[in-house]
Amino acid sequence: MPPLASHDPGLSTYGMSPHAGVAQRMTDREVSLSQSSVLGRADVAVVGSSAPEPDRAVTSTGSDAAECSVIVKTHARTFTLASYLLPAEKRRAAYALYAFCRVADDLVDRAKPGTEHQLEAQLSEYERQLAAALHGRPSSAVFREIAWVAREYEVPPEPLYELLTGVARDLRPSQYETWRDLELYCEGVASSVGEMCTHVFGVPGGPEVRLRAIRYARTLGVAMQLTNILRDIGEDVHRGRCYLPEEDLAMFGLSRRDVLNNPALSRDERWRPMMAFEVGRARALYEAAMPGIALLSHDAHRCARACATGYAGILGAIEAQGYDTITSRARLGRVARMNVLWDAWRFRAAPLDTATVGEGPVLNWERPAATVSKDHVRLA
Repeated sequence: MPPLASHDPGLSTYGMSPHAGVAQRMTDREVSLSQSSVLGRADVAVVGSSAPEPDRAVTSTGSDAAECSVIVKTHARTFTLASYLLPAEKRRAAYALYAFCRVADDLVDRAKPGTEHQLEAQLSEYERQLAAALHGRPSSAVFREIAWVAREYEVPPEPLYELLTGVARDLRPSQYETWRDLELYCEGVASSVGEMCTHVFGVPGGPEVRLRAIRYARTLGVAMQLTNILRDIGEDVHRGRCYLPEEDLAMFGLSRRDVLNNPALSRDERWRPMMAFEVGRARALYEAAMPGIALLSHDAHRCARACATGYAGILGAIEAQGYDTITSRARLGRVARMNVLWDAWRFRAAPLDTATVGEGPVLNWERPAATVSKDHVRLA
């Protein structure tokens, strides 16, 4: 889908590529929204993609915020709980971002053979509505809230458009040959959200520190999206999708065709070591991203911690069910979610020393040996 607005998809506000790889891609599946609530009015003029003009301030109402809140509370239990660790205004802003991402994601999740052109048109219209909202002409509750968030928290337009470009990839069958190919996808649909949320959470210390915080947040986004992928393998197979990189599958004697066509694959002796490898990769990403929490405003530490540890906990749930996410979906139980919140409530980041946090995470992946233990792989 060609870009419809005049942003540069190759460069963010901070001189970073959108694919320089926080927050999760909002994919708890199947929100029930009418086309009018998804797309808003179709008669709104679009003139570009820069921030709203100062003299066209957008008024958002309590009912607009409530509509976004309903979307979050219906589809994101862990995030809803974590959000209560934020101040009320930042929570409202986070809900607006979630709702914006959720609606876009649900549009593409309706894709079936023969519907691609129709959904591309709807997603294009959604992008036009975003451009209109960012210029002070929002067409629906979600976009009035997005316009407010962009103005109040100086969220740049680039990650918003990056998200839409990322989810559009799911309208067509995609095949990821290498980890880097999949990482680029994860950055589009999840690192973009992390960048948005970093602006809402706040980063004291000026633009340089904010840039570093965004780098960590984008890595956390990749970790969370990889967790989504590992959790939802069975659901994605039903949609004709396999996100696992061909290169990774081949290391364990598997192929994309095996994933798509063999419902008993989780009982294959090659499946467990392959999944253990991917879980290990996700854990390495979480570990690399966690220092970035200390760069955020103090009042966002607990929420960010809860989101990160809550999603990382899904990896343990995957392991607990023998890595079988083809026939069942791994979930955190209620007690586990409460433990995540309790851990986050007690969390106190060490006094910030930006010199020790570094410029951002750097990960070098070590290819496993030809012979791999069924239950252990090494990632560097």
